Amino acid sequence: MRVQNAQHVAARRRGTAYTAAGVAAAGGARRIIRRGPIPMVNVAVIGSGYVGTVAAVAFAIAGNDVVGVEASAEKVAALRSGSVPFHEPGLEQHLAEQLATRRIRFTDDLAEGIAEADVVFICVGTPPGLDGRPDLTALRAATAQVGAAAQGRTIVVTKSTVPIGWGEEAQEILRRTNAGSDMSVVSNPEFLREGTAVSDFLYPDRVVIGGDADAVDTVAELYAPIIDQSFPGGDPTCRPVLLRTDLATAETIKYAANAFLAAKITYINEVSRICDASGADVEIVADAVGLDHRIERKYLGAGIGYGGSCFGKDLEALTFYGVDHELDLPLINSVNPSNLRQRQHIIIKLRAALGGLFGRRIALLGLAYKPDTDDTRGAPSVTIARHLLEANADIVAYDPVVKQVEELPNLERATDVYEAVTDADATVLLTEWTEFGDIDFARVAELMRGDLVVDGRNWLDPHRIVAAGLRYHSMGRAPVTPPATD
Repeated sequence: MRVQNAQHVAARRRGTAYTAAGVAAAGGARRIIRRGPIPMVNVAVIGSGYVGTVAAVAFAIAGNDVVGVEASAEKVAALRSGSVPFHEPGLEQHLAEQLATRRIRFTDDLAEGIAEADVVFICVGTPPGLDGRPDLTALRAATAQVGAAAQGRTIVVTKSTVPIGWGEEAQEILRRTNAGSDMSVVSNPEFLREGTAVSDFLYPDRVVIGGDADAVDTVAELYAPIIDQSFPGGDPTCRPVLLRTDLATAETIKYAANAFLAAKITYINEVSRICDASGADVEIVADAVGLDHRIERKYLGAGIGYGGSCFGKDLEALTFYGVDHELDLPLINSVNPSNLRQRQHIIIKLRAALGGLFGRRIALLGLAYKPDTDDTRGAPSVTIARHLLEANADIVAYDPVVKQVEELPNLERATDVYEAVTDADATVLLTEWTEFGDIDFARVAELMRGDLVVDGRNWLDPHRIVAAGLRYHSMGRAPVTPPATD
């Protein structure tokens, strides 16, 4: 039985078939097929944030003994009780199951946590600093602490997203803190999507491991049940690819992947602006463009742009890398600014459709940067709400999961969709939560003061909205004609 639901299975299976020739051409990519039992590996995971908690639980599911190390005693207590301090569908259930098997435990004592570990994963945050560069304070501290506490042969794996070249600095930190130790540094970037993180970890497209050959071999053994899908719940149709490489290449792969996806999203959003101006339909344009096998349809969904803690930060890091190494990167450097302009496009639409924003009441549906998470870091909703407030609009928001937005402490919140839209001049969809697909737009039309619905994700059914007597605006979709009346 798979450990994630059918929707996640379908999402992971699309586009993950590899031919033998394709794998061979990947350069170091191969699958590991095991005929005997997999040796259990003792794993320590430093940092119990999003990546660390998911990694710890997934490695336990794959059959390893795992210790999660977290400096916050409060977080440790919560995790020991089976409570996850953020919203990720299914993760608490998986955590509870692994706690029951005793394959996972948590501690706030780093030395005790890594005492028996063969492999130590560092999963602490690397947020943007005041200058926009990745802040490596926590990463450097964790690496030094691991170096000082490690005993015997220890492989230190960086799973945090790090600047290219971090592996060399990590090796120097370990040498400085424990000159007589036997330690190796490995880069193993994560490719997790919030909302499907456990599934992404256990049924990946690829696993990237960079470092010296012996250390990579050990980490590859740890991943063998995932590559082979031999763990309980493994999927024989899933064929992950293992890529073995050096530190710098592994670090670059993470940034290159995120930069490309961000650029693809930004590209179709720019096309949506062209469609708004020309009257073309961006959905049909994207369908046609996506039929080209070199491009494909995935990630060609027009909307208000990407958010979250990864794409923007990683592109910024690549920009700084280019500056530091005197590289001209005009394409990469243009992606974040264009993505931010797409958020401004919503404001332009609202101002034009309402004849101004001063005193207008606007309902925002969704605050999380994507559905199935409570994360508002880098969320388009925050930028859009700020612009509206600066224009003296009156805004109210509803999100089914987000409890608060740190950047907008005084934001008026509604308890459901219908409270949010009451007396609103416009309703704007910002997050495509499943429950928004069931909105009764006839009721919305009765409750609203105005009649404008702006679909920032091109996700709602325009015909239902127009049939209710409301005006429907989107991001590059063709206009919808109201139904004929007798």
